[in-house]
Amino acid sequence: MSDDRRNPRPQRRTTTGRGPGDRQRTEQRGPTRAVQPARRVAYDVLRAVSETDAYANLVLPSAIAEAGLSPQDAALSTELTYGTLRRLGTYDAIIAAAADRSTDSIDPAVLDALRLAVHQLLATRVAPHAAVNESVNLVAATSGRGASSFANAVLRRITRDSGEVWQERIEEQARSDDERLALRSAHPVWVIRALRRALAAEGRGDELDALLEADNASPEVTLVALPGLAEPSDPRLPYAPTAFASPGGDPRRSVEASGGAIRVQDEGSQLVALALAGAAPIRAGERWLDLCAGPGGKTALLGAIAHDHDVTLEANEVVPVRARLVRKALRAVPGEITVHERDGRELAAERAGEFDRILVDAPCTGLGALRRRPEARWRKSPADVAELVPLQVELLSAALDALAPGGIVAYVTCSPHLAETTGVVQEVLRSRSDIVELDARAAITDVAVSPIDLAEDGRAGSGSAQLWPHRHGTDAMFLALLQRPATVNTSGKED
Repeated sequence: MSDDRRNPRPQRRTTTGRGPGDRQRTEQRGPTRAVQPARRVAYDVLRAVSETDAYANLVLPSAIAEAGLSPQDAALSTELTYGTLRRLGTYDAIIAAAADRSTDSIDPAVLDALRLAVHQLLATRVAPHAAVNESVNLVAATSGRGASSFANAVLRRITRDSGEVWQERIEEQARSDDERLALRSAHPVWVIRALRRALAAEGRGDELDALLEADNASPEVTLVALPGLAEPSDPRLPYAPTAFASPGGDPRRSVEASGGAIRVQDEGSQLVALALAGAAPIRAGERWLDLCAGPGGKTALLGAIAHDHDVTLEANEVVPVRARLVRKALRAVPGEITVHERDGRELAAERAGEFDRILVDAPCTGLGALRRRPEARWRKSPADVAELVPLQVELLSAALDALAPGGIVAYVTCSPHLAETTGVVQEVLRSRSDIVELDARAAITDVAVSPIDLAEDGRAGSGSAQLWPHRHGTDAMFLALLQRPATVNTSGKED
């Protein structure tokens, strides 16, 4: 079986394999059958992910609110949605085996219902008869009686064997160890290989299984207390002084009650922003820039620090919708923070030599946040890396040109892929004699409130830092700190 079969993409457009035509299938639909609200919400989110490339973490909260789900049903819907998306590739292989046909030949709406059902059958405590009956009713209500008969047959066949048996069955078809691991861990082969290389660069290739397991675990909700505006509550998180765990329930209540001074934010995101602020003593009057600011979490944290130190902060986001999110994130931060809507490369080129600190949270594949955005593993491909790397290089290069003497750029990605991290930094530094790399590991260690295990990159001269879900409980955030040294005057002393 080819690697492509290990990288199914949620967005499917084919409508073959379920009857003679869309019109006839519509006419076959019978009376709407009752479907439990939590399952219906999960299904609707899966369809949004498949049809419109939506991200579940953005769609699900509003879908839950609109449906008026109880806390118990909201928890069930969340588990069904994220659990199905995490193991989608494995479930597709099981569905194909049970249906004796490629999933490409199954109508996308039916396929999403089958995926949801298989997750319930093989990975939850939902009673098998309830999972089958509800899923068949769901297919009947959305796709017609003929499709529901097909779904019933497939699901009944799956219930005949345990999850372990189905796992062994699909792994028997794998043509390599990586394909078997892809089916077992529900990660595409190319992602597994990229993660293995990134870990090996730190001399920790033996941690791959732990990382893949962490990617498939439901992450805890973490919050940030903006410095000077709110105080973190217990339980505190181990590293960022601003970070604490959600007390439970809907975290939006805490956010709303604080007026935005408390926000949902991964601890790794907090650490890289704090590391930029702490990389050198802050002088009053400094000018800071968040070059790729959307959706604004790091901007708000930097904004709170900037306000406390009499620093001017500007932000930029090229996508208007995300720029609006940045402005919303900054509502709790006192003072005026200008949010530009520009191509960051053009903005930086126009502001050469102006800024003392610049955050470049570059667009990336997001492979470091697969816990929170599980669908990204099926949506991205190596072609995305090839497309993103030139943009990342250009953004970082432009930011370095916008530095004042002594200024520092933090290059950040939520991806551990070497091409997007150290590869970008090394490519930029090869063409620059006016820039030095600082020790990002030391910068994170200095702001952390307890010891943090940051492995060294095996390549000489690299001072970058990589956070990991399995090791630090954070998203896999990468940080490199690059500085334009202060000019030297005729006396040989730094200005």
